[in-house]
This record gives sequence, C-alpha cells and structure tokens, in this order.
Amino acid sequence: QVQLVESGGGLVQAGGSLRLSCVSSRRLASINAIGWYRQGPANQRDMVATITSGTVINYGDPVKGRFTISKDSAKNTVYLQMNSLKPEDTAVYYCNARTVFGPGWRDYWGQGTQVTVSS
Repeated sequence: QVQLVESGGGLVQAGGSLRLSCVSSRRLASINAIGWYRQGPANQRDMVATITSGTVINYGDPVKGRFTISKDSAKNTVYLQMNSLKPEDTAVYYCNARTVFGPGWRDYWGQGTQVTVSS
C-alpha cells in the first residue's frame, strides 16, 4: 500500500506560480514511477509530469517549459513547480504512484488538490 497526500493547490491569477507537494508513505526508491495527473472540466485525467525511480522525467505537452517535477527522497516527497499558469491549467491535480504488482502494475492515487487559474 502507498498513501499519498497532496498539498499546495489554490487560486492564482494567470501568469502566476504555485508549487504542489505530494508526500508518500513509502520510500520513493521503492516506487517505480511517481508524478502528477490532472482532471479538468472535460473529466479526462491527463498526465502532467512523472518521474521514475531512475529519474527519467516525462511531461505532458501542454506543460512543457512551464512546469517542473522534482523529488526529495529524504522526505519521500515529490513536487510540481508550476509557472506561467494559464486558465486552461485549472483542474484537480492528483498525485500518482505506480509499483510493480505481480506480472503487472498497481496505481495509487492521492485525494487531489484543486488548482484554479483566473484570467
């Protein structure tokens, strides 16, 4: 089991910045990949940024160049620094952890944190 607790969401004006945090109950080294997804008004959950245990990083196309994912293994915490925010970034942001489970994978999700960007 992996418990994930997000924080850092809120209301910000377009062009502003926010930093999200996700604290994991398990050591990050034992998690194959951890990162952020978001679910907007269209109700589709899209990948924002992920980082593997080998520190391979992937970003969704809409956030490349504006968002940065990082981790602090000593604190079992993953961060998402969001700069140059746009109204279309408004969504509930979820932390996700993926671990090996048998022949496949198991996904764990946090409760989500709301990010609202006003124009």
